[in-house]
Amino acid sequence: MNFYVSIFKNSRIVSISRYPDGPLEGPMKGMEGKVLGGIFELEGQAFMALDGGPLFKPTPAVSFYVECETQKEVDHYWDKLAEGGDPKAQRCGWLQDKYGFSWQIIPAALPRLLSDPDGEKAGRAMQAMLKMKKIDIATLKRAHRDRK
Repeated sequence: MNFYVSIFKNSRIVSISRYPDGPLEGPMKGMEGKVLGGIFELEGQAFMALDGGPLFKPTPAVSFYVECETQKEVDHYWDKLAEGGDPKAQRCGWLQDKYGFSWQIIPAALPRLLSDPDGEKAGRAMQAMLKMKKIDIATLKRAHRDRK
């Protein structure tokens, strides 16, 4: 939770719950006093985290979407969230963070460029995007605008 709250400006940890301090048995043995879960907010969106242990791991079937207005925002979120993550999982604005969660760091311009009624322009923007890891807004706009 601290990692994500440190990246997003308007964010906070709302609550933290811990395993009991007394001796625990079974699969919870050794977890005494450790964090069980918590609730936190990123830009006003509430999230609940739960320590699922090794049985429950993140999957790329679910991703978190961050819409960015500027390249500076794209760069900030990409650089912070990608740090320590799997570089092989980076493509077309998607990345996987160091905890295995998938993120889409997408400039607001991207959906507009890809859905342009002029299919040639949209196609050029798509082809440019497919070559990228982190989305570069200027390159996308240039590809959308210019014929080769």
